[in-house]
Parts: sequence; C-alpha cells; structure tokens
Amino acid sequence: MKKQIFSFLTIAAGSLLFVACSDSKATYVDLETGKSIEVKKDDATGKMVNAETGEPVTFYVDTRSNDTLYGANGKVVNGEIVRTSEGKYILSGDMKIKADEDEYKIKGDDYKMKVEKDGDIKIKDGDTKTKIDEDGKKVKQD
Repeated sequence: MKKQIFSFLTIAAGSLLFVACSDSKATYVDLETGKSIEVKKDDATGKMVNAETGEPVTFYVDTRSNDTLYGANGKVVNGEIVRTSEGKYILSGDMKIKADEDEYKIKGDDYKMKVEKDGDIKIKDGDTKTKIDEDGKKVKQD
C-alpha cells in the first residue's frame, strides 16, 4: 500500500512539473492598462500588438525578466520612459532636457515641466496645467 501511494505521488508530482515546465508562454502586462496580455508581432507594421484585440501596445512588461519593452520595436527600455501627469508613458528620448543653475526644463511634444531654483514646479500636459509650490498643488484644465 505504501509503495502504491508513493508511486502515485511520484507520478502526480512529475505530471505537475511537466505541466509547469511546458507552459513556456511569457506573461506580459500592458503598462497603460495594467492588464495581463499576450503580445504578437503585427506582420504588416512590424510592431507589437495585443494578440487578442490586435490593438498596438506602446509599452509592456515581461513579468519573467521584469523588463519594460517598447512595442514599436521590442527594444528593452528600462529607465528610458517617463510617465506624464495624464498617466501616459513616453520615451524620455523624445523629450528635450535643459538645466542651468536657476531652473530645470523638460519639453516634449505635448508636455512641459519646469522646476525653478526656489522649488516651484510647473507642468503643462496637454490641456492640464499643474503648479506645485509652498502653498500646495493647483491643477487647472483648459
């Protein structure tokens, strides 16, 4: 009886190990939505898309390697992306950065941020303007 139970447990453990190892699909998370997705390369554009919906994926995270990838070319972009105040992610290389002793500026297509020497911060992101100073945070939408 003990031999039969041991044999059964050995077979069960081996089966579980085989199933776990045979599931080699990588798990990805769409950075914009935070949802798990499967990605595939679109043959027409060469860009990565959500395999289920066919929608382009701008940035996604490989949960096995913890790498963030750029959907346009599949390149690892760890540390090269910036989250705007609207929650969108953009490549920091798409932005111009200027710094001197009085202020620090970041400028993108539809995004600007200015940090002044006194600590005041001004952000313009699309139609939203944000000002952060010693009085607190003020947000204004056009």
